[in-house]
Amino acid sequence: MLRPLAALAVAMLCAEAAQAQITPTTPPVYPPPAPPAGDTIAAANQKEFATPSVLGMGPSKGLIFHYERMPRFNVSSDGRVVGLNDYRSQAEKNARLVIKGYIPFWNRPHLKMLLGVNYEREEFKFRDRPTGYELYDNIEDKGLKTLGAQLAIIRPVNEVNWYIFRVKGELSGDYTSSELSVRDYLRVSSEFLYGWKRSPTFSWGVGLQLGYTFGRQSIYPAVLYNRTFNNRWGVEALFPARITMRYNASPRSLFFAGYSVDGLNYIIKLREPLRREGAIDLRTLELRETEVKFRGRWEREIYDFLWFGLEGGYRYNYAFDAFDRTNDNRFKIIDSKLAGAPYASFELFIVPPRKFLKKTVDK
Repeated sequence: MLRPLAALAVAMLCAEAAQAQITPTTPPVYPPPAPPAGDTIAAANQKEFATPSVLGMGPSKGLIFHYERMPRFNVSSDGRVVGLNDYRSQAEKNARLVIKGYIPFWNRPHLKMLLGVNYEREEFKFRDRPTGYELYDNIEDKGLKTLGAQLAIIRPVNEVNWYIFRVKGELSGDYTSSELSVRDYLRVSSEFLYGWKRSPTFSWGVGLQLGYTFGRQSIYPAVLYNRTFNNRWGVEALFPARITMRYNASPRSLFFAGYSVDGLNYIIKLREPLRREGAIDLRTLELRETEVKFRGRWEREIYDFLWFGLEGGYRYNYAFDAFDRTNDNRFKIIDSKLAGAPYASFELFIVPPRKFLKKTVDK
């Protein structure tokens, strides 16, 4: 999911965000020159704590409005238990609306804490209506929603080392306001990364992530690698979830290209139960969605604190499968394939005003 790096990007130091917007012709010396002997005040002020961000990265995002759309694509579902039918059709629409906000409520050189909230809605519209297939009728009627909150902590240890801890809770499923139950729909993810800031243009780290990137909740290793090679080119990665090459056309215009792996996990409460021969009828399913996107992106400043982003590419759907949530073995009930399709998205986001960043740097 695009999600792990969001907490990192918005938690950058304001000073570093300002430097990212004004890329220097000659990279600054790091660490800064030692102060003259006996200058204890300068020695105290010169200490710079390490963070995962590097020069050249885009500005920190505070509030994000994102809309994504895919055109028509084929849908194929195979029932994996006796009594369930197969289904073949087309989805005429798959759209996603994402609204995110981040608030840095603690910002000190040695400790930064960030609170984030998000609302997401994914909608499908199928060619046949009703489809006659209970899973898809349910999804089209109510949509798939995610409401979440997260806490991210960035702890610079010294001038070189840093670590990040993030925990996130989300309510994910096809619920309506009258059906919402925290116990039924809650999904929790977290991550921990420990890293090294080798220079203003190179930072990397290793750690573990607990989440739904590959459908089912699982723990997997993660490698963060942020590096700016020169005044134009850089890379931002959190492998294996995402790798992105960056091109700084100007301080106000950036281009990106790469891939991302996004995973979602929804709880579906069926209006009509799924009937299986020789087994209890199912009323609740766990839907696991995993996709790989090959994408290009352009971010551009509109006015000081307001930017927009245009993105397009190709989506490969790895899984869109329904499981028996009542069974600890998570037996697959429906094996679905969504055909690959192009996609496009538009985004507006708010960043710290340049005047504010300049005052922060000058302090």
